[in-house]
Amino acid sequence: MATRSRVELYAAIRREYRAGESKSSLQRKYHVAFETVQAALDSAWPAQRKKPRPRESRLDPFKNLVDEWLRADLQAPRKQRHTARRVFDRLRDEHDADVTYRIVREYVAHRRGEIRVEAGLDPPESFIPQTHLPGVEAEVDFGDVTIELAGKPVICSIFSFRLSFSGKAVHRVFASAGSEAFLEGHVHAFRVLGGLPTGKVRYDNLKAAVAQVLGFSRARKETDRWTAFRSAYGLDAFCCQPGIKGAHEKGGVEGQIGWFRHNHMVPVPQVATLGQLNEMIDQWDADDERRRIQGRPARSGSCSPSCWRRCRRTSSRPGGGSTSGWIDTPRSPCAPTGTPCRPGSSAGRSRSCCAPRT
Repeated sequence: MATRSRVELYAAIRREYRAGESKSSLQRKYHVAFETVQAALDSAWPAQRKKPRPRESRLDPFKNLVDEWLRADLQAPRKQRHTARRVFDRLRDEHDADVTYRIVREYVAHRRGEIRVEAGLDPPESFIPQTHLPGVEAEVDFGDVTIELAGKPVICSIFSFRLSFSGKAVHRVFASAGSEAFLEGHVHAFRVLGGLPTGKVRYDNLKAAVAQVLGFSRARKETDRWTAFRSAYGLDAFCCQPGIKGAHEKGGVEGQIGWFRHNHMVPVPQVATLGQLNEMIDQWDADDERRRIQGRPARSGSCSPSCWRRCRRTSSRPGGGSTSGWIDTPRSPCAPTGTPCRPGSSAGRSRSCCAPRT
């Protein structure tokens, strides 16, 4: 039998009580106590559970003392401040405290940041639930996946482009997470979706897109290929904060890669080529459009193509369009003066100008 939520239980009790059922019969029918029946009749919405009292710790008598040491550290030289080990040693040697290092370390790590906020040295951290409009935002990331390729285990990179509102995702497996794979993954996603988001696409600081993170801001020095690709497609990129601090800013695609890996890559796929695997992935992506993500009002494939802007394939390259590959033209043999040589002539060739580009 399906598990009944507490709200549904309260609604059933109130409905049947209005129909003439007695409180005692409702107790027996739903296997609940009299207090639960009475609470359901008093309010349609269950009361929040009371939080249990925090467990007492051996560190409790010394917490004020530790706080004083940490506050004094605000004025101390940076390299002469209390570490968790030093706090533990002072408590044990100077105050005979019977505490463990783990408890002291966890408390110091927690309180040090709070004390800096209380002193006005750091801004308080707050989190706001993300909300998205249909077809406006997306998230992109790479993940590792192990496959059996031609009978040998190989670690490959899986590219994921996920629409933030519906959760619809497009995946592609590549041999690496280089620039070509990064750009080709976008082209494939735009082709499958029939367009691209009208707003920002969130990225972490992938080397394929970001050449340098500029300080602690969101400013980035992008690679030339990525800048040209974004310009060709009219893509608006948003770079998340580096490290663990920015993980929540695109948590949807990171969770999506894990979900896809657990639900479609177990057991380990056995394929002859990556093309064969990507054909299977295309079918899995199509099947996942019927998936209903918990807490979402619609299925992942319910966002119609009218939500997206058609891809703009303008480019300065002849014939238009954008490419995910690297096109290079070797230099012609030339004389030191810069005048072109005749084909087949070796006169005046310079090693520096005739060497292949790297």
